[in-house]
Amino acid sequence: MSLEYLNASGAVCDAGLRTGFVRDHLRTKIGEGREAFEVAIQAFRIWKQFDLGWVRIANPSAAIEVDQIVGVEVRSLGLCSVNLSQIVAVIRTESRFGFIYKTTQAHVEEGEEKFELIFDSDSAAVWYEMEAVSRPRDLIALLGYPVTRAFQHRFARHSHRRMQEAVGGLS
Repeated sequence: MSLEYLNASGAVCDAGLRTGFVRDHLRTKIGEGREAFEVAIQAFRIWKQFDLGWVRIANPSAAIEVDQIVGVEVRSLGLCSVNLSQIVAVIRTESRFGFIYKTTQAHVEEGEEKFELIFDSDSAAVWYEMEAVSRPRDLIALLGYPVTRAFQHRFARHSHRRMQEAVGGLS
């Protein structure tokens, strides 16, 4: 099943089909029960999914709302970078919470990423799902692409582990 992403104008685009884009998807059960879902939402609101030591939100008071710019600071290989993305959609229902952000020109990659919590009322499972489409923005990013891809996968794994820890013993 293909995920359609909303761009800032509200039009639908599927960047995953454009030349050079790759799609990543990771879904992890992070807890069980409505309380675990609520705890996960609160963790999202304070950016726990980015609180990884080597990655953090540079503007942690940023709210999860459309048009909000989010700065993601990454420390790796002795370097520090801040990449800016803009939230283009917010997901808020009884069983889902999250957002989609799109990279800005002040980001080494071009693309969009969805961060979503899902409460399955049938099983009471709480899921954390990330889905992204991206490609290098310029020649320098293209030259470092194998390293960038490794860090993207590392981020996804660590983010999911962090959300499992945030929900903790509520499973």
